[in-house]
Amino acid sequence: MAEERTHSIKPGQRERDRTAAAPKPEIRLNLWLETTEGVLFGMGRAQLLDKIEECGSLKKAAEEMGMSYRAAWGKIKTTEKVLGFKLVEKDRGNKTGYRLTEAARALKTSYRDWHRAIEKEALRRAQELFPRIITPAE
Repeated sequence: MAEERTHSIKPGQRERDRTAAAPKPEIRLNLWLETTEGVLFGMGRAQLLDKIEECGSLKKAAEEMGMSYRAAWGKIKTTEKVLGFKLVEKDRGNKTGYRLTEAARALKTSYRDWHRAIEKEALRRAQELFPRIITPAE
């Protein structure tokens, strides 16, 4: 028979332990640009472009993100159509590979800069509105 372990718990200790271990709330925002037809660009598309750049392949990028090639290609083509410029181009040295265009790199950078600025402002405002819940980072 396994030995039973007992622990000495002081009055109020469980209450303190629970509050001490409580996770600190964080601000998380999901921001995207859209048209009347749906999402144009957001974090998912930025991550897809990152993966294409990393893998040099739309197929591998889609696989790593857990989506079909067709879904990934559709997202790229939809965004290209609305924006009026290419996001990816064939890699000359690799007949099945793709690389990002300079316009795609600039779009990713601008999107992430915008996202960071909005998150920063949202955190500042949350600290004003919820001072007992959202505290400044230490």
